[in-house]
Parts: sequence; C-alpha cells; structure tokens
Amino acid sequence: MSMQGRIGRAGGTRVKRALGVQAALEWAFRVEKAQLELPPPKDVVEEGFGFGLEYVLMQRAALGCKVDGGQHKMGSDTHADAEVIAATVAGMPDTIGGKRMAIRAVELARAGLTPDWMPGAVPRCVPVDIKRNRHGDRAVSVVVGTERALIKGKWRSVEVRACPVTFRPDARQIEAARQAYEDWWQALCWVREGLIAGGMLREIELTGSLPKLRPWGDR
Repeated sequence: MSMQGRIGRAGGTRVKRALGVQAALEWAFRVEKAQLELPPPKDVVEEGFGFGLEYVLMQRAALGCKVDGGQHKMGSDTHADAEVIAATVAGMPDTIGGKRMAIRAVELARAGLTPDWMPGAVPRCVPVDIKRNRHGDRAVSVVVGTERALIKGKWRSVEVRACPVTFRPDARQIEAARQAYEDWWQALCWVREGLIAGGMLREIELTGSLPKLRPWGDR
C-alpha cells in the first residue's frame, strides 16, 4: 500500500501524515510518480522566493486540480499534494541552483538517495599510472633525465627514471562533493519553507526534520 493509501480520517477530522522534507520529496517523486514541469524563462515568471505561491497556483490550474486538494489531474493517480510538491520544486530560484538543482533534487528523490559527500575520503598519494600484467601491478615510471655513470670500467649514459604521483581524491574533489551536498541541503530548506508558506498541502504535514547540514563534521 502506498503512503497515499495510509492517509485517512479520525472522527471526521483529516489526519495528516507528518514527513520531513526529504521524505516528502521521495514520496512525491518516487511513490506518487509526480512529474517535474519546469517553469518558463525567468523573464516570463518573476524569479525569487515570492514566485512560489503564484507559480504553484498556475501549475495546479494547468493540472486541473482544485487548490483545496479535492481533485486530481484527470486520468492521473498522482496525489494532489505530490503535484503541489512537484510544482514548488519546479520553481526553485537561480539563487539556490535553479532548474539544475530542481532536476538534481528530483533525481535523488526518485532514487531514494542523498548526495555523495565522499564520507571518509582523504587525499592519498598514488601513482599516476599503473601497468598491469601477469606478474601483478607496477607503477609506470618516466625518464626525467640522464646521468653519466661508471659501469664496468666505462663511462656510460644512463636514464634517470621516476614514478609520477598524484593525490586521489584530491582536496578539490572532496571540497566540491561537500559543497554540492550543502547546496542540496539549502535547496531542501527552500522547498520546505515554500511549502509551509504556501499552505497548500492538505494531507501532508511537513516536520522540522532535515538531513545533517555537514555530516562530515559530526563526531
């Protein structure tokens, strides 16, 4: 049974299902299969946090849904609250990533995933290239110069070789992964605030639950 089917009434009063914003997105896009319909260019729709209610209302009208959540899009089984969530995500402003972040948030929600912030990653010194054969792995070396050496009583030119190394993952990769996680976290906050301010959810109640802001800093 879907989460939609478990939302019911008690004594004639609608009982809302309490969900954190990440769980609400996963319910909307993974369970209810809501679709992300991105808004027109920002010169058509005013950008900023204030867009939210107006854009959601337009989306709901286009979907054939009443604002009170009483009807669904004709021919669709998607819950009305899931459509509201999808419309809110679609209007994410450029200040927190815009359309690209909206798409990323939906991809993660559909997969039930959190962005990979590279837990436990530390830069390690490793060879730039490895040659593999039946005897095992061997670091590839390169010629970095020549030297004169006395070999068996004769002076000869010999190659000086060294193994190039690098750090993997490097500090920039780790920093970029963790910045991407923080950007996603900020987007979740924006979606949560927008949904609460809009007041259009009828069977879902958003809680204050959020993923950890910087899980790599926890002890």
